[in-house]
Amino acid sequence: MGIQRMDHIGIVVDDLAAAREFFTQLGLERSGNGSVEGDWAGRIIGLEGVRSDIVFLRTPDGHGQLELSKFHSPPSQGDGGQPANTRGIRHVSFIVDDIDAVVASLRTRGVQLVGEVVQYEEAYRLCYVRGPEGILVELAEELGSSSP
Repeated sequence: MGIQRMDHIGIVVDDLAAAREFFTQLGLERSGNGSVEGDWAGRIIGLEGVRSDIVFLRTPDGHGQLELSKFHSPPSQGDGGQPANTRGIRHVSFIVDDIDAVVASLRTRGVQLVGEVVQYEEAYRLCYVRGPEGILVELAEELGSSSP
């Protein structure tokens, strides 16, 4: 018995609509949404009185998903806390076809690079952008036939 596949990455945010819009503009596709609440949910994550809204966004190839969550109860903790409803994640990385075009499109929406677009050997061109609520997003353009 072992892992079959990665299902999703969960990111807790305060502004669910802004986060959903940012990731759909990057090219992710909405694959579901709903509310989560009740004793069963609290028992899973070790919190009482859980009530949240969630949106699932899938990559165009269908292999990866983000779960964006907005906790109404209990309130989200600050960026440094350890509870399951703490906002943020170190970064999420996406392979893109044309990093310059993606960055240009994001810039028209006010998104800024964290550093700059750099080339790693002959394998990738890479950069980080900061999405809503400080979420770091790495963009990677494969050069040649390399894969992550």
